[in-house]
This record gives sequence, C-alpha cells and structure tokens, in this order.
Amino acid sequence: MHFDDRLATVLRNPAGSETIARAQFRQLLDLLGTLPSDAQSEMVDAAYLRLGELAAAIPASERAAILEEPVLRLRSLRLVAQLALAEPSVASAAMARAELGEEQWLDLIPALPVSARGVVRHRRGLPRSVEALLARLGVADRGLPPADAFELGEVFELAETPAEALPETPAVTEYEEAPPQIDEIGAIVRRIEAFRKTRELAGLDAAGEDAQQALSMHLGPARTVSAFDFATDAEGRIVWAEPGIAPAAIGLRLAARDADSPVQSSSELLAAFRHRQPIGRAALTVVGAPAVAGEWRIDAAPRFDQPGGRFVGYIGRLRRPVAGGLPVERDSQADRMRQVLHELRTPVNAIQGFAEVIQQQLFGPTPHEYRALAATIASDSARMLAGFEELERLVKLDSGAMALDPGECDLLPILAGTIAQLQSFNAPRRSALELECDEPALPVALDQAEAERLVWRLLATLAGATSPGETLRLRARLRDAGEGDTEDRAPQDHGYVRIVLRLPASLAFTDGDALFDTGAIAQPPALAAGMFGTGFALRLAAAEAKAAGGALERRQKNLRLTLPGTDLADLPPLVADSAETGLR
Repeated sequence: MHFDDRLATVLRNPAGSETIARAQFRQLLDLLGTLPSDAQSEMVDAAYLRLGELAAAIPASERAAILEEPVLRLRSLRLVAQLALAEPSVASAAMARAELGEEQWLDLIPALPVSARGVVRHRRGLPRSVEALLARLGVADRGLPPADAFELGEVFELAETPAEALPETPAVTEYEEAPPQIDEIGAIVRRIEAFRKTRELAGLDAAGEDAQQALSMHLGPARTVSAFDFATDAEGRIVWAEPGIAPAAIGLRLAARDADSPVQSSSELLAAFRHRQPIGRAALTVVGAPAVAGEWRIDAAPRFDQPGGRFVGYIGRLRRPVAGGLPVERDSQADRMRQVLHELRTPVNAIQGFAEVIQQQLFGPTPHEYRALAATIASDSARMLAGFEELERLVKLDSGAMALDPGECDLLPILAGTIAQLQSFNAPRRSALELECDEPALPVALDQAEAERLVWRLLATLAGATSPGETLRLRARLRDAGEGDTEDRAPQDHGYVRIVLRLPASLAFTDGDALFDTGAIAQPPALAAGMFGTGFALRLAAAEAKAAGGALERRQKNLRLTLPGTDLADLPPLVADSAETGLR
C-alpha cells in the first residue's frame, strides 16, 4: 500500500513538459527499483506502462545519464530486465548500476541480450556462480564497453596491448543476432589505432608520462579542474564523477592503504572511512593523469541503504587547496560538534517557534486540543535545545576549547541549599541526602554560578537514582595541600576541598569507570539533571571538575569530588543560617 500510494502520487500528474517527464522517469525508476520483484498490482503495472511511455519521449543519452546518478537504486529484477532491452547506452548503464542478488543474476543473465551480458562481465565482485554462468554462455572475456563509457585507464591498458592480444568479442555462437554495440566498439578500436600512430610519429617510448602526452594529443589537452563532485562505492572507489573529469577520476580508490596506490590518503581520511563518519577537509594526494594529479581536499558524507542501513559509499566534493594561501587547518572536535549542533538547533528552533505561535494563538483562535499538542512540542523542543547545550559544553570542556569562569565561593551553603531543594523530591519517597561536615566553610577557587551548576548536576543525578527509603551520605572536608597520600596531594597552595558521596544502590553495581559512559544506565531516572541520562550527566560533571582544576573520580562504592581551595579572606562574609542548613 505504501508503494502504491507513492506510485499513485507520481502517476496522478501528467508529464506536460520535458522537465516533468524527466522528473517522473527518475521517480518511477527509484520507486520501481526498490519494489520487490514479485510485487504485483494494477498500480505497479500502470507504473511500468508510464515508464515505457516516458522512455519513448526522452532521448537515450538522457535516460542513461539518469541511470548513472549515484542516488538511484535498481534492485528489482523485473525493472532491470526491462531496462536491458532498451538502447545499448541505457542497457549498459542499467547493467552497471543493478544491485541484484546471486539468484537474481542467475535468473536474469540467460535472458539478457548479448551486449548486456558483456557489460555485466565488466562488473567487479560478481559471485563465482555468476561468472561461471557467463563463461558457459560464451562471454569468457571482457568485451569493450560503449565509446562514451570508455575510461582513460582502459585506453592505456588496451594501447599497450598487442593487436593479437586485444579482448575478443563474444563467441560467434552468441551472434545469431547482430550485436547492437558493434559501431561503438569499432569507434574505440579506431581511437586506439590513432593513438598508436600518434605515438610512433612522435617517437615516444612506452613510459606512462609519454603515453599520457600522446593520448592527450589525440583526445585533446587535459582540462584543469579545481573541484568536482563524486560518489564512491563501499570500498571507497569512485564510481561516478562530473562529466568533465569522469574519465580520469572514475576508478580511483580514495581510502586505499597500499603504499603503491595512486591515491595516498591522510590518516584522518582513513579513520573517518573506517568508521563510516563524515569527512571534512581531509588531505589526499593523487598520482596519475594531469587532470587529477596533485594535492586535493575532500569533503564527503557517508551514504546508507534504505531500508536496511547498509553502507554503500560516500558522496562529496574534491577540491584543490588554495594556492599561496594558509595551510588548511583540521577542524577540532569542538568545532565539528558545534557545526553539527548548529544544524540541529536550526530546525528545532523553528519547530519551537511555530509551536509557541499556535499555543499562544498569535494568529487567531486555535482549538484547545491543538494548543495542548503545541505546548507539548514546545516543551520537548526546549528540552532538546538544553540537551544540545550540555553536549556542546562537554565537547568544549574535553577538548580544552572552553574554560570555566574564574572566581571564589563557599561551597558549603551551595551544598546545603541544593540538598534543601531536593528535599521536595526525596520526602515523598522517604529517601534523603545527608551532609556531614565539621568545617565552618569550604572555600573553593570556582565561580559561584559554576559551582552551583556542578553541585546541582551531581546531587540531582544521584538523588534521581536513589531507591525509595534510601539515604545517601556526603562527607565534606577541607584538606591542606600536603595532606594525604602522594597520589591524593593537590598542587594548590591553599589546599583543596574534598567531598565523598555514597553511590546509590542502582549505580553501585556498575563496573569501574563504566559509570561515566553515556549508555551506562538504560532505565531513565525519576529525576534527571539532563536529557542524556545518568552516565552523561556524571561525565559532564567530571569534565567540569577537571576544568576547575579538580577531579570527579570513582572510589569503589563512592564518588570523590575534589576542587581547588582558596583563602577564606577572599570570600564575602558567610551567612550562618545558610552554612548550617542541612548539616548533621
């Protein structure tokens, strides 16, 4: 039904112009190409009829170009079989792009025209059973492709091959009907012979550089290209590029690790390719034809199959570095995350704005049901934006791109005040946080707003993880700089403040530092200090403590927070009531 609805949408609109006809042809190819081969309905039959009508109205060269687009998916046996009966250029493009399984190839190949079988034999990675079938049918050697699809590398390979060793055409038994590609093959052979004569007249040897010069004399000088778009397969090999550069670029493997490869990629590019991550401004060097040789910068995004999520390659842009300019700096992790979050914030901000317009009835009366839904959407959007801010804060702190505001404050009233705030959550559950401190003050070298944020994040996360009736004790004390074991000594002249917090029973079972993993606690707590869960909140608190010059560490069943101390003289007068609130 889903496919029929989409097909009905396409078939409902008449192809009133050439532009609309090409758009409908592309849409039908995509829809029918992803349809199961055994799908049958009146709508599917009507779609195939419309596809045939559009094919008669669109030139073969344009249809072949549409089939060569990297985003097109051809997985339907019925569609591939129909395209194989079209003009040679269309059939060749379809055979090159078809994504069929082993059994589908075995069913299709015996029914293919001879020319289409030759194109299939050009494909790499065919199952052995398919190659064996092609051999039995007489297509034992790779035939020449159409002239407009002939690649530069293949011209050199054939040019260096003696005439008697050139690839043979399929067996005579296969040519009961005249092969439709004989004119294109003859054109390619004539081009090869012209190249050989040009090289002999110029007195050039067989070296690769001289051969390229001779070929350019016949085929025309190489066009200087400063940037071009491309698409790769799952192995990182370019399978599509802009027409002006395609003969020299197609076939280059961008993620090759072999030292003898014509493409030498940076470690950043290889790492991103290995993890299927976006590639930004990575460097690579190409040795080859003048059009592609030299230094390049690559920006690309991974592509994944739908449905299924199978990685199918990259699509992106290669560009030359700016001549005489400053070297391209690699984006830091914080910069990349900031760019990603910017792209995420933009639509969320727009959604939140429209929801608030509806909820507040700024454009007129709105039904209460819609207003309630809009209020929920606006609230969810606000939570998402707050989560983005937390994520950006963590990345900046981890990468050192952000520092906490300097200052001094007394941590004791902050702890007591936060515990009092959480009492409204703890009291109905008969859980509690108890602070044990014999110090009159806990002066720390941290801005008060930053300290309040850190303490709230830590205590709210632990309180949300407590079970009903569970009590967590916090022990706080001020220690001198030289006090404690060697590993515990702090470099600050004014000592340090140490707070030991008992972990809730629900967190105590977590192994070691796995407590700080973002996926450590799958069950969302009743009270959360952020939208990403307990593990993320504790990891962010640890990053904040580290940025302040301290640490948040796990010690068996306890968490230990250490912050640098400061002089009491630097603090404003303490309020006795605030210092005593919540103490035991």
